This record gives sequence, structure tokens and C-alpha cells, in this order.
Amino acid sequence: MDPQGGHYLNRAAVLSGVGAARMCQLLLGCTTMALVAHSAGFSATYGTYCMFVWCFCFAVTLVVFTLDVTRLHGCMPISWDNFTVAFAMLATLMYVTASIVYPVYFLRSECPSEGCEVRNYRIAVTVCSSVCSFAYGAEVFITRAKPGHVVGYMATVSGLLKVVQAFIACIIFGALANDSEYNRHIPTQYCVVVYSLCFAVTVVVVALTVSGRTSSLRFPFDRFVVIYTFMAMLLYLSAAVVWPVFSFDKKYGTPGRPEDCPRGKCPWDSKLVIAVFTCANLVLYFTDLVYSQRIRFVSHSAA
Repeated sequence: MDPQGGHYLNRAAVLSGVGAARMCQLLLGCTTMALVAHSAGFSATYGTYCMFVWCFCFAVTLVVFTLDVTRLHGCMPISWDNFTVAFAMLATLMYVTASIVYPVYFLRSECPSEGCEVRNYRIAVTVCSSVCSFAYGAEVFITRAKPGHVVGYMATVSGLLKVVQAFIACIIFGALANDSEYNRHIPTQYCVVVYSLCFAVTVVVVALTVSGRTSSLRFPFDRFVVIYTFMAMLLYLSAAVVWPVFSFDKKYGTPGRPEDCPRGKCPWDSKLVIAVFTCANLVLYFTDLVYSQRIRFVSHSAA
């Protein structure tokens, strides 16, 4: 018999810090969906996105928790630890986004036409969603790489940053699709190529790590990741210069926001979002590169 609680069931999956975090995620996720379905409601693209986040994260968390308790994750052809920490990081980002988007578009200080009860339900949805983001963040904090512990790549700062970089690229793509007018100039089209290329390679890096196939590659994966991160930083640096110039300079674009620009469908707003998140990803790639070099230096010194 297994001293952890039986031959088949994993008691540590429930009685550990990670288990407690996952049970909180399931409880809060289920509560959030129930509140929305009961009375809070959702509509349009932003509401559909929020509902997708809550349903998707709940479903995957339920599968992860079940497989961990029953020990069936050993049958999965993936690196389980890398998968769970990568998903927890992604879920944290998705929940934070939904917790911001939902109140911005569905919560007002005055009562809606449906009544004040609907507003109260929407406040409860926002609170539950916000607290659940902390539950996912707690799992990331517990499972992250610690000195003296051997962990998967996705649990390191570099691995977690890869998830954040890909998520921010998705935000940029969303802004590009929202009347960003990127096809008006060749340099802005170049920026789109930069975002797409870096996103694709980052997803491949994460997928190879989660699938546990890095050791079967015919080249040193860690060196490839460092070289790619350096190239991505240079590409984003060029995009961080090119995009604002061809979006906000008087010669090519509009320096200020037009007064008649409708909220939610304003090209200038989309351009600003892209510019801000381009700089954010540039900082993330630079931090990733510095951390990767530091890890290599420490490993080389220790050897």
C-alpha cells in the first residue's frame, strides 16, 4: 500500500497546498459560472470571452485535479509538472483579464434596467473571479522553481515568462483585429510579422517542453531557447520603435485620440493597446534573456 493514502488514490493531491489551491479554484470557478448563468448575465464579444475563460479554466482544472487524485496522470504522454504549472500561469492571466473586462463592460454604479439585484450579482461575479485569480496565482507560487529543488523548465522564471509572452501576444492580436489599420503601412505590417513569428516560436517552445520531447531533439534545446529569446528581444525592440512612429506621428497617423471615435471600435485605441503591450513584451523578453544567462552562468560556475 502507498503510505500517501492508498494504492490508487493520491491523498497528497488533496491535503497539500497545491490541492487546497485547486479545490478553491473549482469552488470559485463553479460559483462564478453559476452566478453568471443565474442572473448576472453576459453578452457581446467581451462577455463571451469572460464566460469562456471561466468555463475553460474550470474544465481543465477539474481534469487536472481528477487525474492527480487518481494518479492517472502517469498515463499521459506529457511532462505533467510542466503542464500543470504552465496551465496555472495561463489561467492566472486569463482570470485577471476576465476580472478586469467583466466589471468594465457590465458593472455600473447605477442599477441597470433589469434591476439592482442584477448589479449585485455582477459585483459578486467580479469578486469571485478576482479571488479565483489569486488561487491560480497561489498554485504558481507554490510550484515555482526554488533553490535546491529540481523542477521542470516551465516552473522556472524563464518558463513562466514564456506563457506571459504568448498571452500578451494574443492581446496584441486581438487589438490588431479590432480596426487597428495595420495594413495601411508596410512597416506596421512588418510589426505584425514580428508578433506572429515570436508568438509561433514561443508556443512551439512551450509545447515541446510540456510534451517532454526536448531531450529527443538533435540540438541543445537550452541554447536554442536563449538564442531565440535574444532574437525575439531584438525583433520586439524594432517593433516598439516602428509601431508608435507609424501610428501616432503626424506624418503617418494621429497623435491624439479623435473626439468622434466610438468606444470599443476606435482604431486609435487599438493602436495604443498594441504600442503598450509591445513595450511590455519587450521588457519580458529582456528579463527572460537576463534570467536565462544568469542560470547558465550559475550552472557553469557550479560545474
